[in-house]
Amino acid sequence: MQATETQPANQSAQNAAVIRDAVLEAEELPQYLTFLLGEEMFAIGILAIREIIEYGFVTEVPMTPPFIRGVINLRGAVVPVVDLAVRFGREARNNTRRTCIVIVEVESTTGSREMGMVVDAVSEVLEISHDEIEPPPEFGARIRSDFIRGMGKIGGKFVILLDVNRVLLVDEVAVAASMMRLEAPAAVT
Repeated sequence: MQATETQPANQSAQNAAVIRDAVLEAEELPQYLTFLLGEEMFAIGILAIREIIEYGFVTEVPMTPPFIRGVINLRGAVVPVVDLAVRFGREARNNTRRTCIVIVEVESTTGSREMGMVVDAVSEVLEISHDEIEPPPEFGARIRSDFIRGMGKIGGKFVILLDVNRVLLVDEVAVAASMMRLEAPAAVT
């Protein structure tokens, strides 16, 4: 009788070990969506991505920072769209047939929110192990260092892993928009 009582306990322990190993393996091989801005490749963790849509009609919003292209209607929700190239201090690029909007969920002090990022082209989803990720460079990056989560090594080259919550920091975007409103000349009545 004792053998049948320990068998389910052993099976539960084995199942727990298999689940634990699967979780550890998933944690060891995080996946990243890679995309292009000009000739540079960037990546963000796929857990933040909600969907990728074709670049379509974006409604401009007056008196917003230049890096905010406007808003889109995504199934009835108003979603702000940020031009990543401009956010990184570069010139706005013309849209091509490969230009798309990556919808991501960002965390802020007021909770989570969906935002769109305009990218020149989406490349692929890659697994990058933790030992293939280097810390962000302390100097020499062409974008703010706090935007960089790390540098992923892929085929002998580096891809910049972005911290999407920092790049699309909702509070910072709101402050920038408020400053734009304050700097605008007063309307003549």
